Amino acid sequence: MDVFSKNMKVSSLLEANYYLMMVLARVGIEGSCGEKTVAEACEQAGLDPDTIIMLCKVYSVPDYKPSVDDLRRSHISDVLRYLHQSHDYYLNTAMKEIADSIEKLIEPCRESSKKVVWEFFSGYQVELKKHFEFEEGEVIPYVQNLILGRSMPDFNIDRFEETHSNIEDKLSDLKNLVMKSLPHECDDLLRIRLLQFILALEQDLTSHTYVEDNVLVPMVRLLENPHKYHSMVRIEEEEEAQHSTELSDREKEILVSVAQGLINKEIAEKHHISVNTVITHRKNITRKTGIKTVPGLTVYAILNNLIDINTFE
Repeated sequence: MDVFSKNMKVSSLLEANYYLMMVLARVGIEGSCGEKTVAEACEQAGLDPDTIIMLCKVYSVPDYKPSVDDLRRSHISDVLRYLHQSHDYYLNTAMKEIADSIEKLIEPCRESSKKVVWEFFSGYQVELKKHFEFEEGEVIPYVQNLILGRSMPDFNIDRFEETHSNIEDKLSDLKNLVMKSLPHECDDLLRIRLLQFILALEQDLTSHTYVEDNVLVPMVRLLENPHKYHSMVRIEEEEEAQHSTELSDREKEILVSVAQGLINKEIAEKHHISVNTVITHRKNITRKTGIKTVPGLTVYAILNNLIDINTFE
């Protein structure tokens, strides 16, 4: 996968990972590309080839993380285009397909079981819609204004990171319910087809979230403050290069503050550090513990005697 380049044929790119057909379609490269290279197809679609190759690597190369130089070469407008089309697909295509499949699958179930399943799925739809409405209504317009050189003092990318949730978590719960809890009367072929679609969507959403966290956010930071972001990335890369799995004393302090329910800005004020430094510490804590959610980190802190469980009573 490291041989991905803008000079390779689109057909070779898709042979390496057929799933990239979906990525290319979302940015406007559809249909047969014949013998065109990625660069030629991008030129025809009005896209930057370096940006498209970067997105393809996210979907294809395990643990790929764009460098600062990769981010500087890329066009954030093309990333926004990809994200917008992804949102449209998730809400108007994927959710409809899952809803139709669930309706057929649970037909033999008791009414009480149908109600529980539908309420869970409907709750997920509402959560997903709110998630994307925030991104479409606030995040994307903020970035578009930054591109045009317009400031928006009431918003910055820190707010997005603080409220950014893992939208694939509840989808994973739905997968387990379909796989383990629906009665045997449900048609197995329908169950398998639904599970295959959910698994593919779960992988898609994971990559989508990765693009937001590791492509969009750092690109926005470059627009907000290029020199400050460059220093932050260099420090973060140096810390990650140490490959330590033990939490440092400072990371333990940050973890306790997270468990106490403080947001990044409050943690920064409490420990007299910048919000960017808090975010870097939180990423390192997640990397070292393997735990992403605040409830999970709270349990970790209690089990490792970093906080007293009685303080939550």
